[in-house]
Amino acid sequence: MHKYNLICPIRQANPYRRMAAALKTNNVADNLVNREFEEHGPRSILLTDITYIPYNGTFAYLSTIIDAFTKQVLSYAISDNLKLDFVLLTVEQLIRNHRISLDEETIIHSDRGVHYTSYKFIEIVKDSNLRQSMSRRANCWDNAPQESFFGHMKDEIDVSNCTDFCEVKDIIDDWIDYYNNERYQWDLAKLSPNEYYSYITTGIYPLKK
Repeated sequence: MHKYNLICPIRQANPYRRMAAALKTNNVADNLVNREFEEHGPRSILLTDITYIPYNGTFAYLSTIIDAFTKQVLSYAISDNLKLDFVLLTVEQLIRNHRISLDEETIIHSDRGVHYTSYKFIEIVKDSNLRQSMSRRANCWDNAPQESFFGHMKDEIDVSNCTDFCEVKDIIDDWIDYYNNERYQWDLAKLSPNEYYSYITTGIYPLKK
């Protein structure tokens, strides 16, 4: 190789592959939701997932928990890596901000990703008195509203000119605030998610008819 001036590139180990192997368990929960996303009212079915947001040759990662009935983003965390901590932070934030509206029948539903089958995630869900549910293997329809949310978000934000993580985070923060408070949806009685939750819990329609 030296004689002919050849160079052999060295492939670096993927740190996230090692992380996935370290987190991997056989703790798969039953699918308790069975695509009944809206049949049980608010704060009954909570959906969670992670999405990748490409920018400037790298990625930001967004973890969210949404109410399947009201479509509210109840909790979210943005990270510049895929470590478990930001997923756990999403649950901790959910409990801190919404504990009073949750009960022992509340289900948190995810896919079978390594974050959700990890011992730490299972423990924090159990300690929070939530029930855990998981989609069937390779079946995105079992978590369809969450996938739809990510699709709409990526259609509406533009991070193509972002050069660093903080810029991406600011755009996502602004969009989620807009989504919860100003983005009106036909299926939510023509209200934003936060307005719809207030409407169904108080009976007071916030807009003039």
